[in-house]
Amino acid sequence: MKIVNVETFLVPPRWLFCRVETDEGVVGWGEPVVEGRAEAVRAAVHVLAEYLVGQDPLRIEDHWQVMANGGFYRGGPVLSSALAGLDQALWDIAGKTYGVPVHALLGGPVRDRVRMYAWVGGDDPSELADSITERIEAGFSAVKMNVGGLLPPLATMADVTAMVDRAAQAREVLGPDRDFAVDFHGRISAADARRILPLLAPYQPMFAEEPILPDRPHLLRDVVTASSVPVATGERLYSRWDFRPVLDAGVAVVQPDLSHAGGISETRRIAALAEVWDAKLAPHCPLGPIALAASLQVAFSTPNFLIQEHSIGIHYNEEADLLDYVVDPEVFRFVDGHATRSDAPGLGVQVDEAAVRRADETGHAWRNPVWRRADGGLAEW
Repeated sequence: MKIVNVETFLVPPRWLFCRVETDEGVVGWGEPVVEGRAEAVRAAVHVLAEYLVGQDPLRIEDHWQVMANGGFYRGGPVLSSALAGLDQALWDIAGKTYGVPVHALLGGPVRDRVRMYAWVGGDDPSELADSITERIEAGFSAVKMNVGGLLPPLATMADVTAMVDRAAQAREVLGPDRDFAVDFHGRISAADARRILPLLAPYQPMFAEEPILPDRPHLLRDVVTASSVPVATGERLYSRWDFRPVLDAGVAVVQPDLSHAGGISETRRIAALAEVWDAKLAPHCPLGPIALAASLQVAFSTPNFLIQEHSIGIHYNEEADLLDYVVDPEVFRFVDGHATRSDAPGLGVQVDEAAVRRADETGHAWRNPVWRRADGGLAEW
């Protein structure tokens, strides 16, 4: 069997899909994207496709090594994301070829269902009580919210009070038997992180995500030791080497994104590395159906997995949603806040190719917002 064609599709609201076709008619799908830079990743996919076309798709690890390390310049979000989507597609082909789900090829399942969490509150959290109640009524036992919207270089007393009040409100609605996580999105300084996390600790968030920017791992240990709140990070890290310093710093949860961090192959290695530091895996995934399907295959086969993010109904999905591109939405029907293990071959999701091709005719040019403070200076989004 040989790879004969690689195609890419820009699909709203902000995703990029790739389709890898073989001469035996087996097709694999992947989701290689950097949100806001999809066009750049699309170009990188087609550069890597020059190598892949004509190759045996089942030599997944060898192809990963060539695509990741065969070039003199390597790594970074664009190349790692292009590699990630192609890696997903190759695993999809392998599962379909052997007639088994990808998790079977990864050593078999270690659990029968995967706990999911849902987003509430948007970029600048509001109407939390109603949003959390809706998620509870839908069966979820865990939610995540941003810590706040646009923030100054150092948070004011009012800013800090608002953050703590949101945490208190979330805990009051959820009660003691459910969880919430707080995403800082790198919007605060290390100094603010050290003073804010202890104030959130009484409400016992499941984790605090990206309390500082990912390019400052040398500051992370002091943030981790400032409170008892478990610290999570990783959506903007792209390899096991990127994760080594944050694990050394003591993070409790690693969050590689299977569409950014080298796909299924590298995320599995990151998860295994995290075990050495007793850290848990919670893959980042505010993306489309293929990325979520790939994440679930890893979740079912990874011992130190914690919880899985999904984007159904997330505030980014205004033009289209995850279920618009799958033939059978039931594959993403969550029961009591959990995804149930499936034995469907490959990634376990049937992409609606006609819908994808129609969407690509329109495409998208999604860009993340650019936030500015009152003085005109750039703020972290």
